[in-house]
Amino acid sequence: MKNWGSAIFPLSILLVLTGLSFWLRYATELDGPRHDGKNRHDPDYIISDSTLHKLDQNGRLQYTLKAADIRHYPDDDSTDLIKPDLVYLHSKKPPLSLSAERGHVSRDGEQVDLYDNVRVHREASAKDEAMTAYMPHLTVLPDDERAFTKSPVLITRGKSWLKGVGMQVNNRTQMYEIESQAVAVLESKHAKKKP
Repeated sequence: MKNWGSAIFPLSILLVLTGLSFWLRYATELDGPRHDGKNRHDPDYIISDSTLHKLDQNGRLQYTLKAADIRHYPDDDSTDLIKPDLVYLHSKKPPLSLSAERGHVSRDGEQVDLYDNVRVHREASAKDEAMTAYMPHLTVLPDDERAFTKSPVLITRGKSWLKGVGMQVNNRTQMYEIESQAVAVLESKHAKKKP
C-alpha cells in the first residue's frame, strides 16, 4: 500500500500539468483582435486618371469607364471612384454617358453606384434631340446596360422637360421610365418647325 500511495502524488501532479498544458494551448489559439490590417478600411492601390475599356464577346468596345481617381479596398474588395464617367458605345445608337462626382463599385463589379450631381446624357441622333437627366444617385448595372434610381429626376430634351421621382433606364431598348410624381412640359412638334 505504501508504494501505491507514494505514486499517486507524482501522477496527480502530472495530470494537473497535462490539463494546464491543454488549457494553455487552447487559450492562446482563441480568436483575439487581429493586428494584420484586415479590419482597417485603407486602399491597397490608388490609380489616377485611368480609363477602363470593356469589350463584348465579339471584341467590340461595349463601354468605357474613366475616373480621376480609383481606390481599391482589400477588406471588402470594393472600389471607390472620383469623377467617374461611363460611356456606352453602339454602332447603331447614339452614345450614352453617365457621370457623377463619385462612385462605388461592388465587390463583383456587377453594380456601380453613382452619387452627387449624377448626369445621364444621350447624344442626339438623326430622329431624336439630345437628352440629359439629372439626379443625386443612380445605380448602374453596366453589363446589363440598365440603371435605376429612387431619387428625384429632371430630364431635359430640347425645350421639353420632365420631372419625377424614381427612374428605370434600359440602354438596349433606349427606354427611360419615370416611376412616380411625373410632371412635364413638352414642346409641340409644330413649334419646332416654325422659324
